[in-house]
Amino acid sequence: MAKELEELDVTREEAAERLESFAEGLRGEGSFDVNVNNRTVHLAPPDDVGMEIGVREMSSLLRGDREAFTIKLDWKPE
Repeated sequence: MAKELEELDVTREEAAERLESFAEGLRGEGSFDVNVNNRTVHLAPPDDVGMEIGVREMSSLLRGDREAFTIKLDWKPE
């Protein structure tokens, strides 16, 4: 399966709504769908998943200060 990556500029509220949608899918029973670009991906996480959280602060004379927050979840489908 190919990796799908979607980069968007959204408001904080839109970002929160998207994260809440993912959380709702994870809380539910069984599988759920995620839309990335123009593709719908069917995900089937088990009860236990791996989780990685990262925070990065960057400073550059040309680009200025930036911050990044990433969340990665991974699992073997049941």
